[in-house]
Amino acid sequence: MAFSQNGENTWNTLSKVEIEKRFDETLNFEVDYPTFSEEVKKLNGKTIELKGWMIPLEELQGETYFVLSSLPFANCFFCGGAGPETVAEVFSKGKYRFTEKRITVRGKLEINAEDPMKLMYILHDAEIVD
Repeated sequence: MAFSQNGENTWNTLSKVEIEKRFDETLNFEVDYPTFSEEVKKLNGKTIELKGWMIPLEELQGETYFVLSSLPFANCFFCGGAGPETVAEVFSKGKYRFTEKRITVRGKLEINAEDPMKLMYILHDAEIVD
């Protein structure tokens, strides 16, 4: 079953990553490339829970796709200068409407070290559990 009983502790584990900025010829700007710790690698493919906030960016909203941040919107990766390890893409099983409340999401984790067009952390088959 799920690795984590506490979504906040899972964010602590996901923060154990080194970020290297590299120039991407295709995108023509510097991109963050992660090197994941062994602790993070062990979570790849496992069902985990994360507590956080939906990011209300219009271009990211969807009924089965959203971005979850460990921090409120004003402090998140997109607006407040937090690191890329504080957000995850979420592909949900069902349709969910945007909420400003803190939620708990459970899904299967995929770690992404290669595709700069996606976030480092992606949850598949996710559902909001709280």
